[in-house]
Amino acid sequence: MSSTLQYLSGNDIRQLFLDFYTQRGHQPLPSASLVPEDPTVLLTIAGMLPFKPIFLGQRTPEFKRATTSQKCIRTNDIENVGRTKRHHTFFEMLGNFSFGDYFKAQAIAWGWELSTQVFGISPKNLVVSVFEEDDEAFAIWRDTIGVTEKRIKRMGADDNFWVSGITGPCGPCSEIYYDFHPELGDDHINLEDDGRFIEFYNLVFMQYNRDASGNLTPLQNQNIDTGMGLERMAQILQKVPNNYETDLIFPIIETAAKIAKIDYHKSDENSKTSLKVIGDHVRAVVHMIADEIRASNVGRGYVLRRLIRRVVRHGRLIGIAGEFINQVAETAISLSESIYPNLRQRETAIKAELQREEVNFLKTLDRGEKLLAEIIQDIKQKGQTSITGESAFTLYDTYGFPLELTQEIAAENNLTVDVDGFNAEMQKQVERAKAAHETIDLTVQGSLDKLAEHIHSTKFIGYTQLTTTAKIEVLLVAGVSQEAAEAGTEVQIVLDKTPFYAESGGQIGDKGYISGDGVLVRIEDVKKESDFFIHFGYIERGTIRIGDNITAQIDRGCRRRAQANHTATHLLQAALKKVVDEGISQAGSLVSFDRLRFDFNCPRALTGEEVIQIEELVNSWISEAHGATIEEMPIAEAKAKGAVAMFGEKYGDQVRVIDFPGVSMELCGGTHVNNTAEIGVFKIISEAGVASGVRRIEAVSGAAVLDYLNVRDMVTKDLCDRFKVKPEEIPDRITTLQTELRNNEKEIQSLKSQIAIVKSDSLLQTAEIIGEHKIIVAQMADIDPESLKDAAERLLQKIGNGAVVLGSIPEAGKVSIVAAFSSEVNKKGILAGKFVGTIAKICGGGGGGKPNLAQAGGRDASKLPEALETAKNDLLAALK
Repeated sequence: MSSTLQYLSGNDIRQLFLDFYTQRGHQPLPSASLVPEDPTVLLTIAGMLPFKPIFLGQRTPEFKRATTSQKCIRTNDIENVGRTKRHHTFFEMLGNFSFGDYFKAQAIAWGWELSTQVFGISPKNLVVSVFEEDDEAFAIWRDTIGVTEKRIKRMGADDNFWVSGITGPCGPCSEIYYDFHPELGDDHINLEDDGRFIEFYNLVFMQYNRDASGNLTPLQNQNIDTGMGLERMAQILQKVPNNYETDLIFPIIETAAKIAKIDYHKSDENSKTSLKVIGDHVRAVVHMIADEIRASNVGRGYVLRRLIRRVVRHGRLIGIAGEFINQVAETAISLSESIYPNLRQRETAIKAELQREEVNFLKTLDRGEKLLAEIIQDIKQKGQTSITGESAFTLYDTYGFPLELTQEIAAENNLTVDVDGFNAEMQKQVERAKAAHETIDLTVQGSLDKLAEHIHSTKFIGYTQLTTTAKIEVLLVAGVSQEAAEAGTEVQIVLDKTPFYAESGGQIGDKGYISGDGVLVRIEDVKKESDFFIHFGYIERGTIRIGDNITAQIDRGCRRRAQANHTATHLLQAALKKVVDEGISQAGSLVSFDRLRFDFNCPRALTGEEVIQIEELVNSWISEAHGATIEEMPIAEAKAKGAVAMFGEKYGDQVRVIDFPGVSMELCGGTHVNNTAEIGVFKIISEAGVASGVRRIEAVSGAAVLDYLNVRDMVTKDLCDRFKVKPEEIPDRITTLQTELRNNEKEIQSLKSQIAIVKSDSLLQTAEIIGEHKIIVAQMADIDPESLKDAAERLLQKIGNGAVVLGSIPEAGKVSIVAAFSSEVNKKGILAGKFVGTIAKICGGGGGGKPNLAQAGGRDASKLPEALETAKNDLLAALK
């Protein structure tokens, strides 16, 4: 095929790529699910993710070579979707992989052949990058492929060195870029100029293993991991200005535009952005639901819900008032069903989920938008620039209005949101609720509902037996019923009987192992749903199957710790009633292996003396070695005996009573020590308020106390060594240092301001006169934001009637901009807060303030000169 850039559809590009590598001995494999096997990530974020166990040496590959078109989702740059040419949440990564077979020379040669001969890109339009120390790759590109040295750029580790983690397989990368403007020559190539260059093919040469010290040693088997962005290649070959206008996405955009009765090409930039967001996000959500992800408020379910809500929100912004998402979803399904047939197969489920979420969110939008509009109007009238965390939380908590949406609408109005304040309000609500609540994945629940009529409820024998033989009744992978599962898989298992305690009554589930013939499953958690105990585990070796007979064994050490902490919680409640108030009642609890937490109703903080008394009383009961009496009896009888009920628990007619005679008697299904002496020791860590009228005590007991003391002893010794003082002298030494630090900080800030003012005086001669006004717009070197503000105020004071805009880069990756305007400038409608916020956007930031003085920040320091030039031109135009 000739080296002439040609038009190819997205489907053509995908198929040509897969055919090219299939013809060269690669096994074509279907795209893996967006729900990954890797437990460290929520969603499949890269084409190599399904092969990660092979690259890490955890799994033996079935093939030496493979090629895929992998659907991926990333949401870390979600705010850039629709605003840049190439950011997406959903994208397809075309990849070719070698597992200890071919390496650099072959990967580079095929990458070049594919780009120039198959896709017909002229070598004049291609630039490549290599890791700065990879002389081998540099030589291959130059001597074998024939790329001129000026079009081979050496890049640092941040750009061109792939790592799987702190330790493990890693290696240099080489990337192929398309040059939209080769006529500009080879002398000033800057690959960070995304207006000229786009990276479309990344070749990773996995050749080293990195140890904990950072040392690199050659791998026995060298691997190749590559990725070519389908959307980016489509943009190049279809000669469109951005990825969104390719045939992979633009039909979705056209459908949305038709519903909104607007023309994409004639629309303003805001409308185009909204249409692009819809086009991108709708592709993402149909694939997510097709892979059996359901909208929720946690994990990947929350990602789905957030994307759906953004689609609805941006539909509203372009004038779509009612339901529309299923119309654009139909277009998205039609575009991809030939490659991903599960989209059409799951069409009913996809559209039902989308409609349900859309209808619910439209109601939310109506309520929340009205309240938010009132909040914004009030803020602007007061001259403020930020929505409080409390207001944002009220929108979220009362009206179901997402924080991200509040932030988006705030930004559209040049306002910010106090996210820290929002998080603080959220934490208060979480702590007000029962701390130990049971959760279970919806897909697990759905599968259990289907299987419940075919299996018996789980028999719990863990009060008296820590090990048992059992049968696997249910096996789920990612919430879906399976007949078998192999090593490296996260599973949920239901047994016919179990010694594992399931999370309940504030106590977390047991840990342990399920083992059999050549099989070992590590159990990390156990939860109870209806009458089934669900064992959440990871298969470390072997293959497990429905019906297997296995041995279930809990971790005895963890069980002992949980028992000690649970009994200590009962003793703590009894002590609170004796020391503080007999009327104290429980408001929540958590019993884990390393600590315990107890929430209780109390209108005031405990005194230091009361905390000491409570701790001493609990320890006295421990040392007195009170034996436990554990009985089951009718609930009426238990209450008549004075048994205390656990907060939030539901009880049947028969209840389990844990009685330490003379000390504590409670209704409880948890595991406990047989004698208080088994607890060993009890230590209160903290006492604090968590909500109105609710206090919390956190404590440790048993072996966990030694862990707690060891850490604090180590810290104390380290402080003594650093300060050269005795332990009892540490507080005074810290107080002295704090005082010195505050004084030094004040002195440093004063000096910085003086230096900034001195430097700024030299700018007076640069002032430009526009009628009766003077303006100064300049960049100052290495000035912190506070000093920059002082300098701007001083300059404005000296020039009188006018405007001062100063910018600085106080540290790498940070931009500071200050605007100071006189009242005469304000009278012309030029307000510092709004002005500086607009300028800061050029640097990837924002801000605001008062009409006469405002500050803003940004992240892109390279754009500061452009921002200041814009500020100057805008001032000149406005004041003329």
